[in-house]
Amino acid sequence: MPQWADYSTGERIKVLRGREIRQSDLAEMTGLSIVTIQKAEQDKALSLPTLLAIADALSVDTSVILGQQAPRRAQAQGDRLMIRDLSRAVHDTAAGILPAEADAVALDDLRETTDRCWDLYWRGRYIEAGAIVAPFITAAAAALHDQADGERAPAWGVLSDAYRIAGYVANLMGARDLAYAAIGHAHNAAERGADDMRMALVGSGRAWVYLRDARLDEALMLAEKSAADIEPRFSKATPEEMVAYGSHVNFAAVVASRKGNKDLTADFLSQSHAAGARMGREVRAHGTLFGPVSATTQAVGINVALGKTGKALDLIASIHDVSALTKAARNRYQMDKAMAQADAKMWDASLDTLEATLRSSPDWARHQALPAVIVQKIGRASTARLRRVSELIGVAPGTQEFLPAKSKPAL
Repeated sequence: MPQWADYSTGERIKVLRGREIRQSDLAEMTGLSIVTIQKAEQDKALSLPTLLAIADALSVDTSVILGQQAPRRAQAQGDRLMIRDLSRAVHDTAAGILPAEADAVALDDLRETTDRCWDLYWRGRYIEAGAIVAPFITAAAAALHDQADGERAPAWGVLSDAYRIAGYVANLMGARDLAYAAIGHAHNAAERGADDMRMALVGSGRAWVYLRDARLDEALMLAEKSAADIEPRFSKATPEEMVAYGSHVNFAAVVASRKGNKDLTADFLSQSHAAGARMGREVRAHGTLFGPVSATTQAVGINVALGKTGKALDLIASIHDVSALTKAARNRYQMDKAMAQADAKMWDASLDTLEATLRSSPDWARHQALPAVIVQKIGRASTARLRRVSELIGVAPGTQEFLPAKSKPAL
């Protein structure tokens, strides 16, 4: 199976254009003639202006078209357009640039938008969340501009939330530079709003960006600090405070497990389970959900990362109802379960778990890296069903090689 660099430039344009954009559509989007598009796709002629126009229309870097950088498997045209709009909103508002037609929106309405964006995010509808948060950032910046001096702290808090959501969406979509920028602006806004809780939430978000960028030492240090900064007294803590603390120590356990620090991971997991037990139920606050079920299901993935397959399977056996979790959290648990089953060489069970999740949540699955890792692991065994599951995520069995969009089955 060829990798991205093995295709010709014309073939790469065809793959990026996909089924949804015809040559005539691309010609109209670029202002070029159909003949020019045809010549580019036939590798007959591709001038620099044509290359730049096509890259802009398809919302990709020129390096992707030239084969110097592979596209993310999941990114379709709509994904790239969303990232571009989100990037403009983040960078323009941070520079103080607002569109002339931007109207300030009441802070209470903006807080409702915050909840709506988080709801979409935790349901795994990342493109919708990103599409909403772009104008949300602009509206929040306009609302901040309209506040009187000395009364801007609440508006800074809302703007921090908007930037943080943008950072989460960008990080998950692999737009790392945008994720760093958005989470940095979220930190600045939280600081201007003098909000310690938001500062800790942003700190945990930055640690997640570090984690996905393989900056494990910095991720662990920041995750530990964020959890320590908001550690409450259990006897007096509100449910909202427990959500923040529990989710923070759980994430610290995730980072510690990636570092292979079993003692520190165990310490954080103990605190996470204690927080979940103290709450007694799942509670939503600060854009996340945490409780006893969250603590246990996330411990599955943490034990898998540590190589404790038996412990992970024991935890799985103890979990009987995950309906209280968000859809994204349920899906992630199923991926961790499939990985544990694969590690235990329970090939059929792992494929059952993986395929059921891929088919029930295809939009969520296409933005995840773990399904490909699981298929690679299962690929070492001989199974007649492996090819079907591999096609669902667009990788060749036993590898992580790119499959062109035109070869993927419709879901």
